[in-house]
Amino acid sequence: MNTMSLTTLDRGKTTIDAATIEGLSAQLRGTLLQEGDAAYNEARTIWNATVDRRPGLIMCCVGASDVIRAVNFARENRLLVSVRGGGHNIAGSAVCDGGLMIDLSPMKSVRVDPVARRAWVGPGATLADVDRETQAFGLAVPTGINSTTGISGLTLGGGFGWITRKFGLTIDNLVSADVVTADGKLLRASETENPDLFWALRGGGGNFGIVTAFEFQLHQVGPQVLSGLVVHPFADAEKVLREYRKALETAPDELTCWVVMRQAPPLPFLPAEWHGKDVLVLAMCYCGDLQAGEKATKKLRAIGSPIADVVGPNPFTSWQQAFDPLLAPGARNYWKSHDLTELSNRAAEILTEAIRELPGPECEIFIGHVGGAAGRVAQNATAFPQRSSHFVMNVHARWREPAMDRACIGWARSLYEAAKPYAAGTAYVNFMPEDEVDRVEAAYGGNYQRLLEIKQRYDPLNLFRMNQNLRPKQSQRAA
Repeated sequence: MNTMSLTTLDRGKTTIDAATIEGLSAQLRGTLLQEGDAAYNEARTIWNATVDRRPGLIMCCVGASDVIRAVNFARENRLLVSVRGGGHNIAGSAVCDGGLMIDLSPMKSVRVDPVARRAWVGPGATLADVDRETQAFGLAVPTGINSTTGISGLTLGGGFGWITRKFGLTIDNLVSADVVTADGKLLRASETENPDLFWALRGGGGNFGIVTAFEFQLHQVGPQVLSGLVVHPFADAEKVLREYRKALETAPDELTCWVVMRQAPPLPFLPAEWHGKDVLVLAMCYCGDLQAGEKATKKLRAIGSPIADVVGPNPFTSWQQAFDPLLAPGARNYWKSHDLTELSNRAAEILTEAIRELPGPECEIFIGHVGGAAGRVAQNATAFPQRSSHFVMNVHARWREPAMDRACIGWARSLYEAAKPYAAGTAYVNFMPEDEVDRVEAAYGGNYQRLLEIKQRYDPLNLFRMNQNLRPKQSQRAA
C-alpha cells in the first residue's frame, strides 16, 4: 500500500497510508492537496518570497467542520502544523516543511449588520474584503495599511493602521471569536465566554487555536477621508522630523501621520528628476469631517518646502490600498522593528543615517504614529503588550535577487541594533521575523507569564507552534 511520510511535532517523520489520506479527503467540504497536484504550488506560495517551504499536505478548509477535522488529524498523528490566513506574515509561519498546512484562505465571508454595527468575518478574508463590505454601509473596523493582508494574523497580533488613534487597535474592536482549540473543540471566546482565551487571542497570536470566525464592532468612517502624501527632499529630513514631532503634540485622534523614508518610486505626481532619489514622506489620514481635517493637517503640511503635496479627499477604501503597489507579493522581505515611547533626536539621527546606506531601491524605514484611543487601554486588559508607545519603527528590507540577501538583512539588523538603546523593549509581534524566537518574552513584557499559563491550558503539547511561539511545559496529559 502506498504511504506518505509527514513531519511530526518533534521534527521526526511519521508514515500515513494512502487509504487514511483518502478517507480524510472524503470527509472534507474543502480539498486536500499534495505535491504534484495542480493547485499545490499556488497554495503554498505566500507574500514573502524568502519563504519556500513544502508542506506534506495542504488542507483547504471551507468551514469550521474542516478545521476541526484538520486539527484532530494533526493531533492524532502528532503532525507539524501551520495555519494560513492571508499568508502575509513576515516570518512565513503560514507554511511548514513536510507537515500539515491548514489553509483558511477559502473562508472569506464578511457579513455586516449596519444597524448593530457588527461584522462577522471569516479567517481567510483580507483587509480589502472587510473594507469593501463594511464601507458599503459607511462603516469600518480599524485594520492595517496593506489591503492584501489577512484579517486573521493582523487581528491576533494586535492590528493597527490609519484609524487606530480614533477607534483603537483591531483587537480593541473584537467582540467575539469562534475558536477551534488543540483538542478539536469549537469554543466561543468573548468577555463572558472563555474570557481567558479571549484575553489571550487579543495580541497573543495563533498560539491558542484556529479562529474560524471574528465578530467586530464597527464605526462610522468615510466614505471619504482626507488623506495623502507630502513628499520632502531627504536633505531636509532632520528638520522635518523635528517639526513633525511638534505637530503631533496637538494632533486630534482623528489624525494619523506616518513617516516613510526611502528612494522615491516613479509616482506620477513627482517630477521625474526625483524618481530614485532619497525622500522623506509624510503619509496622513484624517478620518473625521473633511473641513476639520484641513485645519488639523495644516501644521504638518506647512513643514519645510515639500516636493509635492497630494493630500485631499479620497475614498477610504482607496486610501487603504494606497501602499499596495509598494508591498505587492513576490519580493524577498525581512523586517526588524522597535516600539518607541518617543522619537528622540538621537533615534531620528540613527534612522536618517541608515537611509544614506540603503542597500536597495525598495528598502525603507517607516515610523507609525499610534497612541490616541489605543493608548487609553490598560496594559493588562488584552495580551497586546505596549499601550504607552507612541511610535512603531519598522525597518523594511525588500529586494528581488537572492544574491542581495546578506546585504539587505545585514542592513536591517544593523539599524535595529543601533536603535535599541532608544526603544521600549517590547515589540509588535506581527513585525517580528522568523529569527526572533528569543525575543518573544520581551515582546510581551508583563503579559508574558499569563500568556504562558493560558497556552498551557489550551495547547499543552504546543500543536500551534508555527508563530511567535509561547512554549508550554510538556504535559503528560493525553492530547
